[in-house]
Amino acid sequence: QVQLVESGGGLVQPGGSLRLSCAASGIIFSINAINVMGWYRQAPGKERELVAELTGSGSTMYTDSVKGRFTISRDNAKNTVYLQMNSLKSDDTAVYYCNAHKRSQLGRRYLEVWGQGTLVTVSS
Repeated sequence: QVQLVESGGGLVQPGGSLRLSCAASGIIFSINAINVMGWYRQAPGKERELVAELTGSGSTMYTDSVKGRFTISRDNAKNTVYLQMNSLKSDDTAVYYCNAHKRSQLGRRYLEVWGQGTLVTVSS
């Protein structure tokens, strides 16, 4: 049973920092597929968007709006993925979701699991 448990959200002032954690259990990696962990967010009135992702090989990707401010990383010993968020802005306010999935060589997603979401509010 695959499960993602998120923590770290809360209220922070503009310019502040937060670190989100995603503890994963039951994740099975395959050499025949690309294993992906990611962070998504959904702000009020907007569609869900990909914030950052990290593959099993260590490659990362960030949406333009968070480049230079957010960092996705993992601790394999703790089976945990992190999202370090610095220089937070009001526009970063959203529910943040942890995601895990496998990606085929054709780019199709399968065996996808989502965390419950954690609310990040950036306000003075």
